[in-house]
Amino acid sequence: MQQNNFLNNAFLHHLSIQCADPKSLSSFYSETLGMKSKQIHHQEKIKWLCFGNDRRIIFSPGKKKNLDFAAFSLKDENSLMNFKNILINNKVSISEYETPFFMKGSFGVKDPDNNLIIFGITEKNKGIALSSTYSDNIYGPLQHLTFKSKDVERFEKFYSEKLGFFVSDRVLKDNGELATSFLTSNHEHHTIACFKADVEEIDHHSYETGEWHRIKDWCDRFEKKGIQLKWGPGRHGPGNNLFIFIEDPETNWIEISAELEVLHNREVKIWKHEPKTLNLWGPHSIMRS
Repeated sequence: MQQNNFLNNAFLHHLSIQCADPKSLSSFYSETLGMKSKQIHHQEKIKWLCFGNDRRIIFSPGKKKNLDFAAFSLKDENSLMNFKNILINNKVSISEYETPFFMKGSFGVKDPDNNLIIFGITEKNKGIALSSTYSDNIYGPLQHLTFKSKDVERFEKFYSEKLGFFVSDRVLKDNGELATSFLTSNHEHHTIACFKADVEEIDHHSYETGEWHRIKDWCDRFEKKGIQLKWGPGRHGPGNNLFIFIEDPETNWIEISAELEVLHNREVKIWKHEPKTLNLWGPHSIMRS
């Protein structure tokens, strides 16, 4: 596996997503995904924060399906500073950016589609303060974020060559054009991915529940709350993970995943751009392009 060694232990820690009605959407996530919510003041805006059991998401006023930022946590300050120096050497523009969950010193970069990606160190005291009264035990940590882009090749090149993400799988059209790129910043199959589309926005975000029987628990939970699945259960080709999808009130797609592939010293896999790649079991409901 030709993995870059300057970013191999970064995990998606939290997201901030723009939406038309942050308070209402935070209520949906709090109720549906078993999270607490609270109003916060961040970056001169009133936002709503949801948190619980290693899943954290912020809702910010703005355009639907647009990313405010995605935040990746590194293991310690030395790792963060070494990574920052490498980005400077790679001529990546960096700006300071504080989030409610990270220690001071976190910083952001913008990818070619103008998505803001934050890197920092988890602020443990903040996490304890936010979760001390939390009691919902349903399991599903935030795990990956997927985008739509008009230029997947440019997207992949930035994340792999500038930020050091490892390309795990590619999906190619018959003419050789890159349809989808899966990239990771740790041992998990992907922590970020990108689909070819005619728009630039969030495709979905995913929570990794680990084991098949926990997907059943999530399905039962959704049924009790009157929420029907939009897709699945099924199994993706890239990543080999089991999945279900639901949709929130602002049409953001939410994935609950299990058994995502763990990488063990392998080369990039190439897949055909065909329905079976999306779901080895069928049916195949969302061919993006």
